[in-house]
Amino acid sequence: MKKSICHLPLKLLHNAVIARSATTKQSRKKFLDSAVKPRNDGSRLLRCARNDGLIKFLILFLFSFLFIPISVQAANVVNVYNWSGYIPEKVLQLFTKQTGITVNYSTFDSNQELYAKLKASPNAGYDVIVPSANFVTKMRDQHMLQPLDKSKIPNLKNLNPWLMNRSFDPHNRYSIPYLWGTTAIIINTKYYPHVDITSWQQLWNKKFRDQLLLLNSAREVFAVALKSLGYSLNDTNPQHLRQAYQKLIKLLPNIKLFNGEASQTIFMDEDAMIGIILNGDAYLAQQQNPNLRYIFPREGVNIWIDNIAIPKNAPHLKNAYRFINFLLQPKIAKMIALDMHYSSPNLAAIRLMPKNIRDNHILYPTKAELKHSEFQRDVGAANHLYQHYWALLKING
Repeated sequence: MKKSICHLPLKLLHNAVIARSATTKQSRKKFLDSAVKPRNDGSRLLRCARNDGLIKFLILFLFSFLFIPISVQAANVVNVYNWSGYIPEKVLQLFTKQTGITVNYSTFDSNQELYAKLKASPNAGYDVIVPSANFVTKMRDQHMLQPLDKSKIPNLKNLNPWLMNRSFDPHNRYSIPYLWGTTAIIINTKYYPHVDITSWQQLWNKKFRDQLLLLNSAREVFAVALKSLGYSLNDTNPQHLRQAYQKLIKLLPNIKLFNGEASQTIFMDEDAMIGIILNGDAYLAQQQNPNLRYIFPREGVNIWIDNIAIPKNAPHLKNAYRFINFLLQPKIAKMIALDMHYSSPNLAAIRLMPKNIRDNHILYPTKAELKHSEFQRDVGAANHLYQHYWALLKING
């Protein structure tokens, strides 16, 4: 058999591998110097080369080998930054098994944390992120997101058109739905068997004194007041926001607590009898306490969507697209929705779900139930007013 590189010593190749991983110019220079340095016996490592052309070839080969960028060397990964506990571990394992791509999975607890991290470190190295709808708008406007190449996401065909092309991201240029849901009213019919809740306005009824649980979120709470006043939950009019604040002040005697982390358990254990809740938490609570009822007020509710996006400067773009397209496979999307207990935007996945899930109106409400509902958007400069009045409300509470 013909030898490809004469009798080039194995040590030279071994040193090349070592130099490849070197992170400093000095360490690589040291290797290059040693590659042509005479040994003690006077021979040279490249002595076997019989002509200048071969020597030049070997040197060029070694240079190209040494200076492959570190990011390329470690290209078989995808760095995902998602909400804590928001994807089954089995899904990540299946992706790696099918593709050979390792998933580095990091978590955040709020949109603000996600935004602050990427704002402070634009080159943080994340390939896939999961912001909520209003933060998609905010991050898009600040040039923090990569426009999506939809030709690389063929499984987009599985998504519900009704959830696509919404005002927070027209034509889904920067994001696609991951999971979605609603925020509405929950009531314990064991304690209020004859109360027919149809409107947000009814939460101000004195019979609910010290019984309401509200989410610990300015936008969610102000949505209740704004909707009850006939305004948009995305309102930015300073006068309307002040009116909403004043209306919420009147609601304070009925508010038992603000809590977003344990609302499911609180209603399930009957520590609160009425309030507002995310649909996935309502679904789980109702499984344990059938006296709980989830209600869509006639003024409409907040429809939220958590979205998959690619941040600007994502280092492993090809792998990001492979990961996103993988998540949109019907069987994978079904696995995610059933494990997370929120609504899937994937119509093909929903068709694979048990009938009792498909027909559950908490998770999959009808269009009639969602009449007058809105998708939450970024309110821009008005956000400081929301936060100002929110702080005043908590002080008074």
